[in-house]
Amino acid sequence: MSRSSGDKKPVGFGTHITAGGLAGAMEALCCQPLDTIKVRMQLSKSGRAPGTKPRGFIATGAMIVRRETPLALYKGLGAVLSGIVPKMAIRFASFETYKGWLADRETGKTAVGNIFLAGLGAGVSEAVLVVNPMEVVKIRLQAQMHSLADPLEIPQYRNAGHAVYKIVREEGFSVLYRGVTLTALRQATNQGANFTAYQELKKFAHQRQPELTELPTYQHMLIGLISGAMGPFSNAPIDTIKTRLQKASFPSGTSALARITSIASDMWRQEGVHSFYKGITPRVLRVAPGQAVVFAVYERVSRVIERVKEVSDEDDRYSE
Repeated sequence: MSRSSGDKKPVGFGTHITAGGLAGAMEALCCQPLDTIKVRMQLSKSGRAPGTKPRGFIATGAMIVRRETPLALYKGLGAVLSGIVPKMAIRFASFETYKGWLADRETGKTAVGNIFLAGLGAGVSEAVLVVNPMEVVKIRLQAQMHSLADPLEIPQYRNAGHAVYKIVREEGFSVLYRGVTLTALRQATNQGANFTAYQELKKFAHQRQPELTELPTYQHMLIGLISGAMGPFSNAPIDTIKTRLQKASFPSGTSALARITSIASDMWRQEGVHSFYKGITPRVLRVAPGQAVVFAVYERVSRVIERVKEVSDEDDRYSE
């Protein structure tokens, strides 16, 4: 993700893995409450009765805090942290790898269309390897409406590890990959839009400020904020159907297409078209600032790692 120039060494694969992992951990710690509210809104059946409106973003958050204590906003954080570090590592490392493969052999530059394709590939890679199993566990934990202040109220899943064990034992390993097609489609469109917008906005910022070799952190955050908002608006229906699919139970042998069709038709018939956009506010409020944090931390950490490596290389040359 660093600025390319003829005299600048490409950032190493290990740097992408490390910086991406640290960026993901920081994002999770900052944005988990917004994600919990988003999931509750998507699972909510409020607004079905005639003359009633779906519960909004603030009302949903207030209800969680009132009934289950503020710590409930961090339900599923263990699952997220255990998944988001490898997810971000895979996202950045795979994107840079695909981007390199698609670059022009003579100039080393990657066209906008190929950047979008690299983003699509990165989204599919992270979805299959990490995101889908992580989200099945996270959604099961977030959907539990128990009070953390009452020790006698025992939830079905105590933590992420217990949830994985119980899901696999009672429902089978394949349940962790329920909705993987929708997840891959969502992540692919997310990262295609995200990386394309980020790269182009970053290029534009460099063109307007040719005197800067590296953009300041606040500009990385601003660019990440804008690029991060692109995905949620483009694929909100996919995300809402995916969330309900991963929470729902179906008879054994029901095909993925039949499950998706059943959920989508039920939403359309009983809740209307607006139900496909439930949770869009907290999702944008979570994803956009999350990407601002991710890109700022990623750029900063990768820059520090590369500088340390350069100093180390200099020391090795002097020692010889």
